[in-house]
Formats: sequence, structure tokens, C-alpha cells
Amino acid sequence: MNLSDFRTHYEPLIQQELADLIQSLSIPASLKDSMHYSLQAGGKRIRPILLLAVLHELGDGHPDALKVAAAIEMIHTYSLIHDDLPSMDNDDLRRGMPTNHKVFGEAVAILAGDALLTYSFGVVARLQHVDSEDKVRLIDLMSVSAGAEGMVGGQVLDIEGEEKKLGLEELEQVHRLKTGALLTYSILAGAILAKATDEEIVALSRFGQHLGLAFQIQDDILDVTGTSEELGKTAGKDESSEKSTYPGLLTLPKAKEKLDYHAGEALKAIAELGGTKPLLEELTALIVKRKS
Repeated sequence: MNLSDFRTHYEPLIQQELADLIQSLSIPASLKDSMHYSLQAGGKRIRPILLLAVLHELGDGHPDALKVAAAIEMIHTYSLIHDDLPSMDNDDLRRGMPTNHKVFGEAVAILAGDALLTYSFGVVARLQHVDSEDKVRLIDLMSVSAGAEGMVGGQVLDIEGEEKKLGLEELEQVHRLKTGALLTYSILAGAILAKATDEEIVALSRFGQHLGLAFQIQDDILDVTGTSEELGKTAGKDESSEKSTYPGLLTLPKAKEKLDYHAGEALKAIAELGGTKPLLEELTALIVKRKS
């Protein structure tokens, strides 16, 4: 199955799983509507697709895979809701639609993000077909990747880096945490569900780290070269916020060289798994060549 067919098959299933999980909650209608609004706003679903692709490439499916994939997408969506708030990036547009706080107000948007984050842990804790040891691994790694040692820590570094000229190592540290940590978790969660070997885990972890940096470099490039209509969010936001970016630090051509380097290293890590892994190779190409 090529990536296009794989996404065509799985993206509606991910979408339905998200809808079903939110619909099952007995919560205030405004909160449910806010959570549902951002989850159903579209997006590339890169993180859940990565999990499912790793599972597929390692030779097996899993009855709880969609639930774990949905939990990861909840965490990603919560981070976008909070990222768009006036106290953070102060954005009006996300995935081509008004941001959550513009529709539901800041208070409900904050609480919807909180609810998505906490619910994601409950979804994983209640998996029916994962043994206790692997469930603890999934939850523990999720807490690290999404929390102060991962995405949240990276977001703080990103805020503190505004109006400063960061060095390349500092900038990479921001994005290893802010973007790379949850991407890598998506990959490793698939590996855990597939009962991957220690050697496969090491290779996939390196794949995730390089893929996360490639993803962020392309994000920075698109912020310079893309339009708001293409991106589904406000173009030029990094420059207006005086953030350090790869094009700003290295120049646009050198940023593209750095993108190619990390994409190449990601492909080398995939090769260590043995055999061909076409879905992971195509996902790497998608992240490098995407226009939004």
C-alpha cells in the first residue's frame, strides 16, 4: 500500500475515532463543541499516520492502534489551541478556520485544551488490548514527550527566545522539544504496540529526531515562502514575532540544505530497520516537500 492509499484508508478512521471519543463524554455542551471544533478542523494527521505507518511497516496491526493515534492527535490539537491564544502566538487563523478562542472565547478554549490533554492519558490508560507493562511505557513516554521535558519545555524556550538571536544549537534544542518530541513519541508508540526490538526502537528514535527537525525547518521555510491561504494560518508570523528561525539564522538556501541533511539522516535511520519501508520513506518525503 502506498502512502496515498494508506492515508485515504486511515484518515477517515482517525477522524471517526476522535469524534466517537468526544461524543462519548458527558460534559458541558460548550466544552464538547470547543473540543470537537478543533479536532475536526482537518490538518495533516501526520502524528497518528506515523504511528499507524510504523505499526504497518513492522508487520502487524493492533486493535487499539486508532485509540492511541487519536490520543496523540488530542495532545497535538490541545497544543495548537493554546499556541494560538493571545498570551502565546495571538493568532486568528488555524487550519484555514478561526482559531478556537475566536469562536468560543479564551476561557473555554483554554479549558478545551486542558480537557484534550488530560483525556488523552485516560484513553491510553483504558486500552483493552495492551498489557500493563506496555501501557505504563506508553503513558510514561507520553508524559515526557508532551510535558516539561518535551513539548511544553520547548514552547517555553521558544517564548523566551523571542526578540533574541539564538545560535543554531539553541534553535535546534527548541525544536527537538517543541516539535520533535511528540513526533518521535508517535513513532515510538507504534513501535511499542508492534513489540519492536531494542535495536528497532533505537533506529526509530533517531528517525523521529531527524524527522522532527526536518518538519520544523520546512515550517520555518514555509512561513517565509508561503501564503496564509496555502498554510491555513497566518504567514510571516515568525518574523513579526521576532523569533529565531532557520532561514533567518542560516539564509533560505542554507536552511534548505539543512532540511535535506536531516531528511537524509532520517532515511539512513529507516534503512537500519532492514528491508524497504516505503511508507516511512514516503512520509519523510511528504514532510520535506509539503506546502502547508
